[in-house]
Amino acid sequence: MQRQNIAILGGTGFVGRAIIARLAGQGHLIRVLTRHRERHRSLLVYPTLTMAQGDPLDSGFLGTELAGKDAVINLVGILNERGHDGKGFRRAHVELPRAVVDSCRERGVARLLHMSALNADPQGPSHYLRSKGEAEDLVHSAGGGRLAVTSFRPSVIFGPDDSFLNRFATLLRRVPLVFPLACPGARFQPVYVEDVALAFTAALSDHTTFGQRYDLCGPRTYTLIELVRYVARCCGLRRLVVPLPRWASRAQAIVMEWAPGKPFSRDNFDSMREDSVCRGAGAPFGIRPTPLEDVAPRYLSRDG
Repeated sequence: MQRQNIAILGGTGFVGRAIIARLAGQGHLIRVLTRHRERHRSLLVYPTLTMAQGDPLDSGFLGTELAGKDAVINLVGILNERGHDGKGFRRAHVELPRAVVDSCRERGVARLLHMSALNADPQGPSHYLRSKGEAEDLVHSAGGGRLAVTSFRPSVIFGPDDSFLNRFATLLRRVPLVFPLACPGARFQPVYVEDVALAFTAALSDHTTFGQRYDLCGPRTYTLIELVRYVARCCGLRRLVVPLPRWASRAQAIVMEWAPGKPFSRDNFDSMREDSVCRGAGAPFGIRPTPLEDVAPRYLSRDG
């Protein structure tokens, strides 16, 4: 593979670090754009990686950093916002991708890989899914001509530093005996972070992926209550996981969105009205999806 000069937004996160490891291993030049350079100095262990500190929504900063790049990877996403009106989601998921595609066009960047989400839809039931859907349509509308765009739509992503299984592990450790669970019947098809990273790197120089949108899923579908009970077993915790009805699930969301860290919100509740399950092939590029059971016990069983 020809060495490329790649800018990454959201590279300091869980998925970003997995993608960076693969790109660095292939010898690509990597420029990570971040608001807090000093917090992520550990990434500088990669000899072909440099970091730039600034606000990606600053057109001057973004334009300067994208100049001369062969490709841009945008991984920025949030699961919750500070407020409740959708403005935080729009800023992260719509305004930033719009700024990225504008800068790509102005600076002659030829390739954009964009992180979306399964069920992303401008008419979706939550601010999260609507903003993700609007952004996905936006970047693809900007594609074609000199800018080739590919987007990825994963289900929930698992791995040692995930914010899904690890969050339930933390909550289970804090709640003794009985664990009331909202939205117990919501369905997910968790995908391994390394499989997601492999999909991104495989698509980078593959012309057949230009203009395509790829769903990414693991090999098996679970209900949320199955996943939480599995996490409890992996952690060695004896907990009675009690499924809550819809009304109580929403009431829990209303209460917990005011808790520190916002562990659950009404927007999360609304997002789970749609099953996060692939309707077709969820493993492109010949990827053999990794089962949850092959990876999760190794990090969930650590002492919390």
